[in-house]
Amino acid sequence: MPEISLFYGIRVTMYYEDHNPPHFHAEYNGNKAIVDIIEARVIKGALPSRQLKLPTETAGGQYLPALTRK
Repeated sequence: MPEISLFYGIRVTMYYEDHNPPHFHAEYNGNKAIVDIIEARVIKGALPSRQLKLPTETAGGQYLPALTRK
């Protein structure tokens, strides 16, 4: 899976044209979560709350929603 970011040990990956809703995968220390980009919420899985905060704030910000535009 293509890695789009790696920060504070949190690996964020994303497939091009993956199933809906638009989302990314976040992994930290063996924990995995799928995060909805539009809603900035976890669809499946879990990360420790501190590690989940950064990717969900990013999803709700100005950068990742631009990836869903065509």
